[in-house]
Amino acid sequence: MPSTDIGSFSWLLQQFQLKPGKPAFVYGLRTILALGVPIAVGIITGYGAASAIAVMAAMFVNMVDVGGAYRQKATAMMAATIGVTVAFLLANLVSSTIWLALPTTFIVIFFAGLAGLFGSVAASVSLVISIMYVVALAKFASFPDLSAVLWQCLLSLAGGIWAMVLSLGLWTIRPYTPVMESVAKCYLSLSKFVELASQRVLNLEDMQNWAQQFLQAQDTVTQDLTDARNNWASVWTRQKTVNLRGNQLLILIEDANQIINSVVAEVELLAIASSSPLFSGLQQEIWQVMAELAIALQTLSAAIVKGRSSVHLGDLDRKIEALEHQWLILRSQVVSRTNDLQIDEYADLVNLRKIATSLTKLTQQLHTDGEIVANLRTGKRHSHICREISPPQPSEGFSWINTLRDNLNFDSVLFRHALRLALITTIAELVASILQFPTGYWVTLTAVVALKPNFGGTTQTTVQRVLGTFIGGIIGITLVVLIKNPVAIAIWILLLMFTAMSVRSLSYSLFTMMQTPVIILLLNVISTGGWQIGVLRIIDTLAGGVLVLLGSYLLFPRWERQQLPTQLEKTIGANLVYFQQVIANYLNSRQDTTDAINKLRHQAAIENVNAEASAQRLFSEPRHVQGEIEPVMTLMIYIRAFFSSVTTLGEHLQEFSGDYQFTELKRLADAIIQVLENLAQALQQQQSPQPLPELDSYLEAIHNEIEQLHTVRISEIATNPHAVTPTLQAVREQTTLSTELERIVNEVKIMHCAIALLQK
Repeated sequence: MPSTDIGSFSWLLQQFQLKPGKPAFVYGLRTILALGVPIAVGIITGYGAASAIAVMAAMFVNMVDVGGAYRQKATAMMAATIGVTVAFLLANLVSSTIWLALPTTFIVIFFAGLAGLFGSVAASVSLVISIMYVVALAKFASFPDLSAVLWQCLLSLAGGIWAMVLSLGLWTIRPYTPVMESVAKCYLSLSKFVELASQRVLNLEDMQNWAQQFLQAQDTVTQDLTDARNNWASVWTRQKTVNLRGNQLLILIEDANQIINSVVAEVELLAIASSSPLFSGLQQEIWQVMAELAIALQTLSAAIVKGRSSVHLGDLDRKIEALEHQWLILRSQVVSRTNDLQIDEYADLVNLRKIATSLTKLTQQLHTDGEIVANLRTGKRHSHICREISPPQPSEGFSWINTLRDNLNFDSVLFRHALRLALITTIAELVASILQFPTGYWVTLTAVVALKPNFGGTTQTTVQRVLGTFIGGIIGITLVVLIKNPVAIAIWILLLMFTAMSVRSLSYSLFTMMQTPVIILLLNVISTGGWQIGVLRIIDTLAGGVLVLLGSYLLFPRWERQQLPTQLEKTIGANLVYFQQVIANYLNSRQDTTDAINKLRHQAAIENVNAEASAQRLFSEPRHVQGEIEPVMTLMIYIRAFFSSVTTLGEHLQEFSGDYQFTELKRLADAIIQVLENLAQALQQQQSPQPLPELDSYLEAIHNEIEQLHTVRISEIATNPHAVTPTLQAVREQTTLSTELERIVNEVKIMHCAIALLQK
């Protein structure tokens, strides 16, 4: 097979590739019930066409089951139920003339496009409302027969309420389940994160590919941690007191945050130690402990979901014992060569000791978390683990009117998107009406579903929708030709919908491919269309895809190149504030700002995720509007590296007494802060950054001091190798600090160079 054919086939398979995760079979089963009951009622009563309205309403409301806390689910599903019914009614009222329908369509779709201003839940609800409006306008308009209109609206309302009952039926019975599931998901993504971190030990060949996967896993676990905090807050911040289970779950959430920080610091230390000849002496043991940590986290995740009363971590304990034993052997071998011991070699030994100690602390933390998980269902109290933790603060309220008013201008990306969406949808409806396309509303639906605020997202969704519709259309045509029995058709509809909903979160292409034959079969139940409906579905979707791509490219584009500097400025600013807080603790070790550091670390991590998403959108845009992307890639890599270095320093604060201080630490810190402030300013003003100050001179002075400490310590080892002296304490504290400061200076220099190239 020619290489071009192989490449095309590989690209096609990639469009149907599943994202990491498990199919949502429970969601699929609930979908079968949500659709199956209205279908069965329609078959039994002989009103199959009428029951299709309830089926569609149930399907749409079921699609906005956003998960999370029950209050959030109930609000979203109730809004969707009312929304799709009102949309159905409105479509009937304006269906009498195209000149009334068109401006109404523009207004409805425009405000639906603005819903993203109020979060992903509002956007999801507005999407299903838009779809119901378009479908009702084309297929179910019965005005001026008022009784028929009211009957159809009642069917829509009944379908939505039925979907709500199925989803929210366990509300009062299991109120904490969503929070527990989100915490379990957080520990599962932590497991995958640690598993990737363990590969850093052995995988030294393809470091670029590993680094990309590791950062993606870090972003995933950061997002899962944010979701877990939000779910916890939605349940308990409305209550006056937090019960024991709520406190236990909050401890698990905050411990997950601590594990993230520890793993980031561990990988940073591994990057430093891996170039040392001594590293091979502990490499295998370190890898085994980290791999076992990943398994232990996975075990904790499963125990949270299944309510196990015990969590066994014996294998992890044995791996830690082996690591500590091997560390003592390695230390003994190095110390026995006191006369030949070099300063660099001793520094490597200190770093390896730091790695082993950190892994031991992680193991101890998992044991504590294991006890909490074991008592999560029973509510049993242990005083040494039920410590007080400051709960996450509820998000401040906002005025939706002010938010809407502030975004009604062309500077708003979502305003441009809403206007573009409304124009394309209205144009599609007008063209379909004038040319009298029998199923022209599918062109309109493609625009509603596929058009995104950015060109890259629009392209990806459009390609996946067209491919999924093409294959699904062929499946639907085959089923229409071969199956005539109403019961068999109903069974196929349920099976296909079960599969579609189960894989919806994993692959939009597969979801579309499974959903398309459902729509074709439903329409054949409502009216006689035959297999031709499948052909028209494919043609209309392709036409809609072309219209969407043209509209996204030509109508009010806001290319990511224009927005990226603002996001990068925010990202550098968040990392700068994080660095300032951490370094302030080194300069004044007596202050306790742990909570402040954790908050700033999380904010910097979120901004790193946002910057990565912005860069990915840039890379998906047309090549001629991207500009020079290499400086952007370099900047992204070293912002993340800077964050890791600062996180390592933040973790090292636990061992820092402050009894010994580098004389040039404050000057170096001030110089780094000055550079980062200037880099953020350069991005804001779109100008070249100022020349770098003399960072190397401050760094050289710190290197000289740490070498002196190592020299003194080597002399102490010769006389009394096991004595704990002030020099030993200073070496343990200052070696990591010195190493990370050197890495930070290098990262800041490269960030400066990247921004200078970006502004040319």
